[in-house]
Amino acid sequence: MDFVQARNRMVDGQVRTADVTDLPLLAALTELPRERFVPPEQADLAYSDLDLSLRGSGRCLPRARTLAKLIQAAEVAPTDRVLDVGCTTGYGAAVLARLAAEVVALEEDTTLAAFAAKALAGVAAVSVVTGPLTAGWPARAPYDLIVVEGATEVAPRALFGQLADGGRLLCIEGRDLAGRAMVYRSDHGQVSGRSTFDAAAPLLPGFARPPAFVF
Repeated sequence: MDFVQARNRMVDGQVRTADVTDLPLLAALTELPRERFVPPEQADLAYSDLDLSLRGSGRCLPRARTLAKLIQAAEVAPTDRVLDVGCTTGYGAAVLARLAAEVVALEEDTTLAAFAAKALAGVAAVSVVTGPLTAGWPARAPYDLIVVEGATEVAPRALFGQLADGGRLLCIEGRDLAGRAMVYRSDHGQVSGRSTFDAAAPLLPGFARPPAFVF
């Protein structure tokens, strides 16, 4: 398989057509070998327009166009310190590392975290850490940007306290086709949010809505 050709087709046919116009982001997607961030036996699916199920983990690598639209909405600055929540195999963290100063890539699945650390070896801007996704990574807080790589049924309020003043949190709220990409911003400890575009992504562990009490 010609991965360079497949990568160009992904950027031109999936990402650009989804109104992603940020040039540094497009350059990162064009240059990064996405096939390096999937198990070898799934390499031929790396550039498919789908949420790629990572065999044996119950998790997915989000489709490139959804990730790209989310990152574009984040308006990443070269000085930003970023927390990437649910990094799976590290692809999103690698993209963010091309745009920001520092990325903390958080994953709770130890097998996926080990895969991400290996795939990101040599990328000095990224640190892979392991822990519950819903807890974030307070040891390195505050962050200028938090990107949640997956869907959440409720606003991830537990992560708001790890935002720097003026910091942004990007996530997809809602399940299946009812999801919306949200941008939350912290202003002197007060966090407000706005929706940006329709989106769908696999639900992340721990981010489901608590079951309602039934009498």
